[in-house]
Amino acid sequence: MPRKTAISRSARALRRSLSAWALCLLSTPVWADLAALNASQLPINAAQVRLNNWQQLISNATTLSNAEKLRAVNQLINNSLSYVSDQQAWGQTEYWATPTEALLRGQGDCEDFAIAKYFSLLKMGISAAQLRLMHVKALSSNSPHMVLACYPSPQSEPLLLDNLTNRILPANRRKDLLAVYAFNAEGIYLAKAPTQKIAQPVTMLSRWVALNARMHNSENAQPVL
Repeated sequence: MPRKTAISRSARALRRSLSAWALCLLSTPVWADLAALNASQLPINAAQVRLNNWQQLISNATTLSNAEKLRAVNQLINNSLSYVSDQQAWGQTEYWATPTEALLRGQGDCEDFAIAKYFSLLKMGISAAQLRLMHVKALSSNSPHMVLACYPSPQSEPLLLDNLTNRILPANRRKDLLAVYAFNAEGIYLAKAPTQKIAQPVTMLSRWVALNARMHNSENAQPVL
């Protein structure tokens, strides 16, 4: 009996030591880093999280003011996508992705950011008449760029949603950008006459037409042309 009792006590002590060691291991930053690394290696799960977050935001749109919608969409899209060139993302010189394509990939260029914001806000109840996809020149790099412009009223200064910042500023405070032209589902507008459509229809923009066709065919969206 004394020998069996000693063995039992030793076994219990060993189990306590192993349990304590396991708890210590699981609580260490190293273990947490490994878990994070494993999660980062699951792109399908990450893509689904991005899509779920986007769909959840759209479904909650009725609880938000227009200003809150702009801030939420700008931040969500900026945080969900990493900037890469179309060549890196799609193997093409120029490709305009649908919001779902961009979110599944988690990557895009400035056009993809702006397009995702445009269609997100349409789904959240902001009219196409208030939104313009705006081609600009980024003066610091002397390069073409695209942002989303939102007009709270027809004559107001547009607010710019940009993948370069989460801050939404009026166009007249973005001295680093030079407007070239803008467009939406209703037409094309020159920078010098932002409230007047030019004669050419928006269907002259072939990439815009192709984008809408893919959205209509693959995402069951209503065409916006």
